[in-house]
Amino acid sequence: MGKSVKETVEEMVTPILEEMNLELVEIEYVKEGRDWFLRVFIDSETGVDIEDCGAVSEKLSEKMDEVDPITHNYFLEVSSPGAERPLKKDKDFERSIGKHVYIKTYEPIEGAKEFEGELVAFDGTTVTLSIRIKTRTKTVELPYEKVAFARLAIVF
Repeated sequence: MGKSVKETVEEMVTPILEEMNLELVEIEYVKEGRDWFLRVFIDSETGVDIEDCGAVSEKLSEKMDEVDPITHNYFLEVSSPGAERPLKKDKDFERSIGKHVYIKTYEPIEGAKEFEGELVAFDGTTVTLSIRIKTRTKTVELPYEKVAFARLAIVF
C-alpha cells in the first residue's frame, strides 16, 4: 500500500523546515465543499511570521510540483498553529509545562472528559494538571494514552 498524502508531504517538508530551524506541528489534507486544502502548520521556539510561512510555502510548492503526490487541484496553505496550538508530541507537552492547556479524553476520568488548567507535569505516561474550581485548586492526573486532544488555551 502506498504512502498517504500526509506522509509524503511530511517527508518533503521536513528537510525544508530543518534547514530553516522550524518544526512541523501538523499537516491537514481535507476537502471543504468542492475544494481540497493541504495545510501545513509550522512553528519554532520564537514563533513564525508571514515571511517564514511564505518561504516554506514557496519551497514546498516547488517540491510538490516535482513529485506531484496530489493529482487534482488543491490549495496549499502554510501557517502558524496560532496561540492555541495543538499538543501532538511528547516534546509539545514537555515544552508546555507551566502553561494553560485544554485537554479532552477518550473516556471520562473522575466523571469528566474535558479538562482545562495549568500543565504542571508530564512524564510520558501521565499528564498532570492543576485545575481551579471556584476558590480551590485540584490536581488531576490523566493517563497519556487516554488523551484524545490537547492544545494550549488562552486564559481570559
